Amino acid sequence: MLTKTYGSAVQGVNANTITIEVVVSQGTNFYVVGLPDNAIKESQQRIEAALKMRGYRMPRTKVVVNMAPADIRKEGSAYDLPIALGILHASQQLNTERLGEYIIMGELALDGELRPIRGVLPIAIQARKEGFKGFILPRANAQEAAIVNNLDVIAVENMQQAIDFFEGRLEIKPLQLDTRTVFQSTANQYAADFADVQGQENIKRALEIAAAGGHNVIMIGPPGAGKTMLAKRLPSILPALSIQEALETTKIHSVAGKLGANASLLTSRPFRSPHHTISDVALVGGGGNPQPGEISLAHNGVLFLDELPEFKRTVLEVMRQPLEERRVTISRAKVSIDFPSNFMLIASMNPCPCGYYNHPEKECVCGPGVVQRYLNKVSGPLLDRIDLHVEVTPVTFDQMTETRKAETSENIQQRVEKARKVQVTRFREFPEIHSNAMMPSQMVKELCQINEAGRALLKTAMERLGLSARAYDRILKVARTIADLGGSEEIRLEHLAEAIQYRSLDREGWAG
Repeated sequence: MLTKTYGSAVQGVNANTITIEVVVSQGTNFYVVGLPDNAIKESQQRIEAALKMRGYRMPRTKVVVNMAPADIRKEGSAYDLPIALGILHASQQLNTERLGEYIIMGELALDGELRPIRGVLPIAIQARKEGFKGFILPRANAQEAAIVNNLDVIAVENMQQAIDFFEGRLEIKPLQLDTRTVFQSTANQYAADFADVQGQENIKRALEIAAAGGHNVIMIGPPGAGKTMLAKRLPSILPALSIQEALETTKIHSVAGKLGANASLLTSRPFRSPHHTISDVALVGGGGNPQPGEISLAHNGVLFLDELPEFKRTVLEVMRQPLEERRVTISRAKVSIDFPSNFMLIASMNPCPCGYYNHPEKECVCGPGVVQRYLNKVSGPLLDRIDLHVEVTPVTFDQMTETRKAETSENIQQRVEKARKVQVTRFREFPEIHSNAMMPSQMVKELCQINEAGRALLKTAMERLGLSARAYDRILKVARTIADLGGSEEIRLEHLAEAIQYRSLDREGWAG
């Protein structure tokens, strides 16, 4: 007897439906074919133990499990439940005609309980697209699948509940979730707030400009000046996630298995802060079955690289292309997968190995040439993709003990969202461009025009400060964002003057 059940294989951030065919016939042995990995081949032991614990028998005849299409590699233990139900039906221990109406996924414990799986959201989206009635899965993943409407999400705790549901002995109501209500009730909630930061008004202003225009930032300053504290608060002033952005972000975290049990839609912007010992693959993504890296987990949010010069040179260089293209392509012999990676990069670094170069009070103990060598660890092409260079100075005692409450993230976010609305209108004919930071050079010439006085100021600044040619476009983009924050249609002298301040590392002789 031939039985068909349906599962799903996740590739990248999308899913492919897998038909699991089971035949029980004369002979001996258990065979799984169709490009399964070792975890699937080992499923026989888990399934046999689970069936025995629940009072069923494993056929002592020949069992062949075929997973089609055979050219897609299937990985993981999430196919245990559909294979087990297929074996029961093929050996006439399960009496139902409804197996083909549902996508079924779940990892079996030896006692028949179900463990959570990863990649549930893209599987649910694909199931709805292909017209399946519902999705049977472990209870711990049900909230995530319920984000998708018009699909019956049947949450089960063990194999027995799934069997009873199919045979009509147990009625399980589909889990209902009002996505918009959940989204609106939890959106834009952050533990950290700019109100906690005393002083550092110039850095807060720089981060406000960065958030308003989607610009990348690097902060240079001594240890303990507040670089990490400020970076952690950046997501709280970015525009609130839209539902579409939230779904994109949740999909990536679901595929990577980062959502956790009973998680639903991600409603706040991600903040990823990898350690400087990270490898190229962990940052960009990859592996035998390509998984998203930190830059994709930071999609629609912030990637914070603390102590930038300490990262391996190769790790920083592989980021250059994703920073430009806002996506990363991972190619293998048989498959090429795209992961989105539209993130804001915020980096921090000490000005020198000892940390006290240019410090107002402490003296730098680094030898001649050491500071320059330290700064040269960060390559020019990477700095080329960072619009704002901000010097962070330590907070004084008076600023730390000030009782006046600092401005809240909510107030700053309102100004940022107002500036972003101006940009949405400006780039409405260019669907690939969402913010000033994404403007190509040709568009900068058209949209960032300055008058004669502005040209003269920029020329003088570039000559006196020794700014490089690459700084020219960056200054104009940042000036455009400052003008948007100020509600000005044209770039004025004061906007240009403020933008010029944010090019510290382009100044000749900055490091001696």
